Amino acid sequence: MARSGTATKPKATPKSELQPAEIAGEAPDPAACKPLRADAARNRQKLIDVATKAFTEDVDIPLDEIAKRAGVGIGTLYRHFPTRCELVLAVYGEQVSGIEQRSYDLPKELEPGEALHEWMRGFVEYYAVKMGLINLLRSMTQGNPETFESARRVLRESAARVLQPAIDAGVIRPDASAAELTRALGGVCLASGTPEGQETSLAVVDLIYDGLRFGAPGKPSTTT
Repeated sequence: MARSGTATKPKATPKSELQPAEIAGEAPDPAACKPLRADAARNRQKLIDVATKAFTEDVDIPLDEIAKRAGVGIGTLYRHFPTRCELVLAVYGEQVSGIEQRSYDLPKELEPGEALHEWMRGFVEYYAVKMGLINLLRSMTQGNPETFESARRVLRESAARVLQPAIDAGVIRPDASAAELTRALGGVCLASGTPEGQETSLAVVDLIYDGLRFGAPGKPSTTT
C-alpha cells in the first residue's frame, strides 16, 4: 500500500507498444489512425483502378481526366493522392499486392509446379507490363528507393512461397532461387516496354519455366 501523500508512479508503456510519434515525444495524429469511411475507401479504390488502366494507355494523362473517369471531383483525388507521384505509387503497390496474394492463393488451387508457372505468368501481367506504367516507374525509382526496396522484398518472399514447394516436389531444379527468379521476371517486364515485347513476354516466361524444370530430379517416390 502506498504511503499517504506519496503519488503512485504510473506503469510505463512498453516502447514496442508506442506509435512512432509517441516514441519521438509527439502526440499521435488521430486523423492518421482513423480508417477511411466506406464511401471514401470506395472512391480511393476506384481512383486506383482507373489510374491503373489510364497510365498504361497514356503516361501523361491529366489527373483531372482520371478523376472524371472515376466519377469523382478533382478535390477528392487530391485528398487521397496529393501528388501524381503518390497516385503512381499507389497503383504500383496494388500490383505488388496482387502478386503477393497470388502466391498464397495458387498453391491452394494447383499442384506445386503449376502454381509456380501460373504465378510467374501473373507476375508479368500484374507487374507493370504496359509501356506507360513501366516508364513512370523507371523515372521514379531514384527518388523513392525505400518504396522500391520494400516492394522487391515482398516480391522475393512471394517467389519463395511458390518456388520452394515446387523444388520440394522435385519438379523444379534444386539450385533455383527466389532472387534469381524475380530478377529474371523483372527483366521480362522491362523488355515489355514495346508492343512487340508485350506480345512475347508470356512466351519468354514459359521458356524460363522450362529452364527451371531442366535438371529437376522428378517427383520423389513415396514409400509405404
